[in-house]
Amino acid sequence: MSDVRHSTEGSFSRVHGEAPDMAVTKRQSPKLARISVRGVVQGVGFRPFVYRTATRHNLRGWVCNTSEDVRIEIEGEGGDIERFELELRTQAPPLAHIDGVTIDYGTPVGYDSFEIRHSQTREGKHQLISPDIATCDACRHELLNTEDRRYRYPFTNCTDCGPRFTIIEDMPYDRPTTTMSRFTMCPACQAEYDNPMDRRFHAQPNACPECGPSVELVDNRGKPVAVPDTEAASREGRMLSPDPIAAAGQLLREGSIIAVRGLGGFLLACDAGNDVAVRNLRQRKNRRFKPFAVMVADMAEAKKHCYVSPEEEGLLASPQSPIVLLRWKSSSTLSQEIAPNLAHLGVMLPYAPLHHILLRDTGLPLVMTSGNLSEEPIARDNDEALRRLESIADYFLIHNRDIYSRYDDSVAMVERGNSLPVRRARGYAPHPVTLPFKSREVLGCGAEVHSTFCLTRDHHAFLSQHIGDMKNMETMEHFASTLSLYKKLFGIEPEVVAHDLHPDYLTTRYAGDLAASGLRPVPVQHHHAHIVSCMTDNGLESPVIGVAFDGTGMGADGHIWGGEFLVAGCKSFTRSGHLEYIPLPGGDAAIRRPYRTAVSYTISLLGEDALRGLPFMERVSDVEAEVIKRQIEKGLNSPLTSSMGRLFDAVSALIGIRDEIDYEGQAAIELEMAAYKEDTAVTDSYPYSIVRNGELRIIKPKELIEAVVEDLRRGSSSAGISVRFHNTVAQMASEMCQMIAEDTGLNRVALSGGVFQNRLLLRKAIALLEESGFEVFTHRQVPCNDGGVSLGQAVIANLST
Repeated sequence: MSDVRHSTEGSFSRVHGEAPDMAVTKRQSPKLARISVRGVVQGVGFRPFVYRTATRHNLRGWVCNTSEDVRIEIEGEGGDIERFELELRTQAPPLAHIDGVTIDYGTPVGYDSFEIRHSQTREGKHQLISPDIATCDACRHELLNTEDRRYRYPFTNCTDCGPRFTIIEDMPYDRPTTTMSRFTMCPACQAEYDNPMDRRFHAQPNACPECGPSVELVDNRGKPVAVPDTEAASREGRMLSPDPIAAAGQLLREGSIIAVRGLGGFLLACDAGNDVAVRNLRQRKNRRFKPFAVMVADMAEAKKHCYVSPEEEGLLASPQSPIVLLRWKSSSTLSQEIAPNLAHLGVMLPYAPLHHILLRDTGLPLVMTSGNLSEEPIARDNDEALRRLESIADYFLIHNRDIYSRYDDSVAMVERGNSLPVRRARGYAPHPVTLPFKSREVLGCGAEVHSTFCLTRDHHAFLSQHIGDMKNMETMEHFASTLSLYKKLFGIEPEVVAHDLHPDYLTTRYAGDLAASGLRPVPVQHHHAHIVSCMTDNGLESPVIGVAFDGTGMGADGHIWGGEFLVAGCKSFTRSGHLEYIPLPGGDAAIRRPYRTAVSYTISLLGEDALRGLPFMERVSDVEAEVIKRQIEKGLNSPLTSSMGRLFDAVSALIGIRDEIDYEGQAAIELEMAAYKEDTAVTDSYPYSIVRNGELRIIKPKELIEAVVEDLRRGSSSAGISVRFHNTVAQMASEMCQMIAEDTGLNRVALSGGVFQNRLLLRKAIALLEESGFEVFTHRQVPCNDGGVSLGQAVIANLST
């Protein structure tokens, strides 16, 4: 049927300025082309782009969405078709991510014009879905233009921005399969929707004040706030604005806490410069120290409070608009209660129209933190939020556009000029990671904290948005419902389920239930999954030296691993070395109270006498100290661990920085923060030794702990000790990798695990490894913490069974 066929495979994104090569096969000028475009090409203005490009080049035919791709059939002069193909590759809409293009050439059929056809459903096929995208410049201009019909309309959007994933119920992506189906467009919106030359052509969430969703301000009992606020207003001499968003702005300036319904759920907002308001939020949310994020109106405001590099500025202003961890200026007027004891502040720009209006009305930076109690999923629905958040928020700014899938804000940081994801959600999920092989349909269930799942199909790994810590049934239900949505949207019915080795994780138990129903279970060691996640993130298939530093992961020997050196491939691994095992007295209790780990390191390596006179022991009761000693001596509830995270905890407690934690990693994070008070460029370090134990190399930190204790007794600053400690851990990584390279000939190193979210350690380790001639790989698309584990699990299960 066709005379010539060529295709392009691979991945490119107009956002990043890339494009796939399309080698053009030599041909007689064809008069008809049948084109299939795969990737994120629905809900991003791709069909109107095709329509405009085709009509500009005098081409006839059609374009339509299917459950698999965008199909185009055009006919015309050969030169016009070639120009169309070039523009298809180089001028696609900014939100399009094209994975592949296939073109067949044939004989014209006699089309009279070019049209956009209705979507087609293809059984067993799947289409990629755009994440939710921050408000574009054009919509922002309309939003703030007093002459525009969408002035201050908080649901303004177009094909270049707005909700996508959070409103999709099914594919193909058309209005009837979204939560906008209940809103009938007015004639003006319908005209935009129907006009291929309009930027709102087939923008499924298209709406205006006449026909679309609306906002309402209610109190924490769900009662609408009167406008004006009648009795209270007259009593206090205060009148609230008749506009609910403006009224919310007034309340925020007065110190209230407001639950604001956004794209993927509720955020809790308060004045970021008001110590009392921030403290109230902490107390009510039961979040004593864990940092809050701050939303600022624009880049100038961000630079007023933080140092912002060009790369960080680009990330803040990107269509993904994540929270970016920035170095906090000492001159900032923001409350220190936002991020106690930290040198970095999580900052984001407004990414939804409602945020732009609210920030403009208040004229203040606002704390914007997830609308939940600690360890619960983000509240999604109005009734749910009023039930769960009534004891936290004074008022609720709600709306009536349903959210189909919960969606937290993404978090990222920039190190060495590269964006590193910390939490992957809004703006990124559910865009897949491209696999270097054709996969089976496999589910990776992830870990316990920073939980995600991963589904694979064809050349795609669909990593879910951040789910949360799997420590309660509410989060487990969020996990299960989101998994059901992904399976439906992408047409995946897994035949294999991969899970962590830890038998008590809720995700492991969930995998067991699936195995009982017929899926093949594949247990995957936690740190192997970490390294394979990093490998897949970077498109690597051949073995690497993997350095996995984290807090907890069940080892193949039944102990708790976390300071690991692996020779890892995508199918299997060999453990080449690790940090010396130390008892963890009380198990989880030692994680919550790092002084227990400090006692264990001191007694286990230096003896009980070394504890005498150490300042941190003054804060440990005599009774508990005896209990800890007995646990260590008799091995009672004291699992052995090689965790690098626990070593950071021990040093943090030992030198008086953090005895007990309020959130995961707090002791280690504050140890890193202490180092920034010193000259971090110094290279002084502590001694340690590496010994052979059969095929394993063991890092012995006895001399390190001994030297830290000596520094402490000499009165050395905690900042200086912290810098030397970070230098030492970086040297451990480099020296071990050099030894493994001598044995194996490998020169590629993959770094993974939550400890590598420590910027100081990361940059020092990379610098030493590169000086030693290694090619170093870090995460780019998925987090190095446990949020990336499900990707590694799914890949290993694909290739090892």
